[in-house]
Parts: sequence; C-alpha cells; structure tokens
Amino acid sequence: KVVTIVKSKKFRDHHGKILLEGHRLIKDALEAGAVLQTLFFSMVGHLKELPERELKRANLVKVKFEDIKIWSDLVTPQGLIGIFSKPDHAKLSYPAAQLSSSLPLFLICDNIRDPGNLGTILRSAAGAGCEKVLLTKGCVDPWEPKVLRAGMGAHFRLPIIANLDWESLPSNLPAGVQVCVADNKDPGAQAETMSLPRGASGAGSAPDNLKPHVKSKPKAASKCQDEEGMESVCIPELAAQYYYENWTQTPVAVVIGGETHGLSPDALHLAASTGGKRLVIPVVPGVDSLNSAIAAGIVLFEGKRQLLQRYKQEDERQKFPVVG
Repeated sequence: KVVTIVKSKKFRDHHGKILLEGHRLIKDALEAGAVLQTLFFSMVGHLKELPERELKRANLVKVKFEDIKIWSDLVTPQGLIGIFSKPDHAKLSYPAAQLSSSLPLFLICDNIRDPGNLGTILRSAAGAGCEKVLLTKGCVDPWEPKVLRAGMGAHFRLPIIANLDWESLPSNLPAGVQVCVADNKDPGAQAETMSLPRGASGAGSAPDNLKPHVKSKPKAASKCQDEEGMESVCIPELAAQYYYENWTQTPVAVVIGGETHGLSPDALHLAASTGGKRLVIPVVPGVDSLNSAIAAGIVLFEGKRQLLQRYKQEDERQKFPVVG
C-alpha cells in the first residue's frame, strides 16, 4: 500500500515522501544525504554496497522478490525499493567531482510535461556541469518515478528547484545573468512582433517586477492593444543567432520550452529584459522541431564547450600577457 500511494503526486506533496527504486539511485540518494525512511529488499546481499550508517537509521523490510515485481515499475526489478523523505536541494551534499566541474551555466525548463524528456534533460544538465536547474510551474513533478529513472541520479548531482512562478524565478539566478532561449526559427528570417490575447496561452502574464539584479522589462514589451482596443500580451523581439555562435556571456541561463506549446511569453520577456538571444538549432526544411531533451543536450554542451574555451583563452592571456 505504501509503495502504491507514494507514486501519487498528491501523496508525495502532502506527506513529503518519494520512492526510489534500484541500487544505483538509492546509493546516490544516500551519499547525497537524502533521508531513507523504509527500505524494502528481497535479499540481504542487496544491502552490502549501501552505506551501513544510513541503513541503521531506516526501517528495513525483507519481502519476497515476487512482491517487488508486482510493486515495481521496472521491466527487470533489482529487488530494492526505498521510501525517502522528499529531499531539500539546500540540504543535499552534491558530489565533489560535480561541484568542481560546475560552470556558470543555468537551465530553465518551461512547461516540460513529459517525464522521460524531463529526466533526460536533467541528466544532460548534470553531464554538462550546469550549476542549477529551475523548473517553472507547469513542468512535470521531478520526483515522479519516470523522471527519476530517466534522470539516472541527476537529482542528487545538482540543485533542482521546482514549481517556480516567473515572478520569483529571477531571484534564483545570479546577478548580471543573461537569459537565452532555445528556438528552431531561422535567424535569417525576418523577426515579427506577435501578440497573444491575455489568458489565451496558459503561461500567464510576464513578470512586472523582476528583481534588481535583472534589468527591468522594456515597457514596450509588456502590454499592447489591438485595433479594437483589446488588451493583449506582446511578445518582444529577440536577436537570433545559431547556437554554435558565441553566446556564453557569464553567467548565462538557457530556457528550454515544452513539447506542446514551446516557449511561453514569460520566457521571452525574461530573456529580453536581460539582453538575451534566441539560440537557433538549424534543422532540415520540413522537419518541424527537435525533441526538447535533444535540444537541451545540444545547447547545453555547446555552452559548456564555449565556456571551457573562454577559460582556456583567459588562462593563456594571464600566462603570456600582451605587451604594448
């Protein structure tokens, strides 16, 4: 019964519990300092490689493997299911190797609703060395079992802050950040100003009071009126460029839009208010768009390449300063 109801988001939110399955995910969680409450295991041997000190604090329950097969969402269950307290990103201890490889690169997920996509995106963010991932309201719960499986331990490698509205999102970014958005529009095409009826896009209105460290939103990009005087949300124009051209002014954040609706007006307003750009991944004509997880991987690892190249050039300039 416990295993079944923990799979419900309503239960997870109300009781502050999550379910982790499999040896690697449970070990990653324990090493990061997540609190294990109950561990169901089918063989004593499964416990040998887990931190003994953490296991002593938990309720250990030996069950038949046939039971775990019934409870499990995996095709080939490993005989381990753990019920943990819902982790607080501020209290987790992330791996030293991850922290030492961290870059001033941030990821903002805008209405990513597919669990597999979000998990894959989180895994890519950890692999690229992102400093933090921010999830807006409308994204799937990062602690859903399918997201956890696809994330392959990314949840315990870097801070993931969920359920943010656009008004509070800037306070989770550093001063002077530039926010760019991933897009599939050709930068050579003529940019057009669009307007959406207020409330027609479920993204809500743009933030009117961005925090002091983010430039205030241009007045022309907030509200406008159509010919009939109806109030609408204006979409600001952003300079567009290919993703492989230089865009990594530090620190930098990248917004990845959802599978169905793409980028929200709020994301574009935030990018415009920080002098951000559209980062275009060119695709063959006739191909509508890329999967959001693929797009995130392409842009994040290009950002990593650019940042590492910049650091290398700066180191060389310090070693061999130009005289004159």
